[in-house]
Amino acid sequence: MLMTHVDRYLSLRQGLGFKLGNAARHLRAFARFAMDRGDTYVRASTAVHWAAEAPSPNARHNRLRDVVHLARFLHAEDGTHEVPPSALFPAPKVRPLPYIYTSGELAQIIEAAGRLRQTYPLRREVYATLLGLIAATGLRISEALGLRFGDLQPDGVLLIRRTKFGKRRLVPLHPTVADALDHYLERRCRLPVMDDHVFISAKGRRLPGRTVNDTFRRVVRLADVARDRARPCRIHDLRHTFATRSLEQCSTRRESVSRHVVALATYLGHTDIVHTYWYLEATPELMTDIAAAAEALIAGRDA
Repeated sequence: MLMTHVDRYLSLRQGLGFKLGNAARHLRAFARFAMDRGDTYVRASTAVHWAAEAPSPNARHNRLRDVVHLARFLHAEDGTHEVPPSALFPAPKVRPLPYIYTSGELAQIIEAAGRLRQTYPLRREVYATLLGLIAATGLRISEALGLRFGDLQPDGVLLIRRTKFGKRRLVPLHPTVADALDHYLERRCRLPVMDDHVFISAKGRRLPGRTVNDTFRRVVRLADVARDRARPCRIHDLRHTFATRSLEQCSTRRESVSRHVVALATYLGHTDIVHTYWYLEATPELMTDIAAAAEALIAGRDA
């Protein structure tokens, strides 16, 4: 009975455009756990017990959150379903501090990608172009790896179809980036492979994300970047760097900041502008500029 409810709930939400990959896995696991205990309805005690078995605070929060959403949906139909307390396992509030690359470090990384061992034709060009594209546009790694030939629009524009939240967007490229991508595509199109992904693996198919992450760590070591950093650099930090450097170039006038942040949120594909505001905290330079602008604004009001 519970598994039927879960499948119905997932089918409805997925039909509305939600992907629910992790949530689907969580809810089916919860349904199996609850049915093993003899439950035919959502029980708050069962949900809490199941969530508490997760190995980390974040995993416990995610488990209970997904069951709460399911329970609210079912409770609206049948009050026998209990809604668990949503605040029992709060989400961890510490967000990993990104590493913000300097322009020199970005150049070192792209140059080092061009020195990778050529284990298959175009490997060096694949990684140099991929990393350069992410650094210059702030694309998510999944968005860059999902690019197909049909996503390359005229006049140096990318159509991003496979976004994190399922919303399409257009990403215009700087002429230098468009030229670099065109140069790569000239060689890419000569390869006798059927797959139409822009960035391909040794097997002639879409590059796996895990392979890219492992190779990126190798490239960073080869480039001798952030060697003394305790926490390893991530490829996602290229996106953080793009956003942070973009905000650093913004005027500190209130109306300019507002327009700039909204434009950046759209360009990055953020569904909530709060995610874009977070980048304001990423560098001391940004915080200094913000503090100076705030002091000037307050001084003007007091005058």
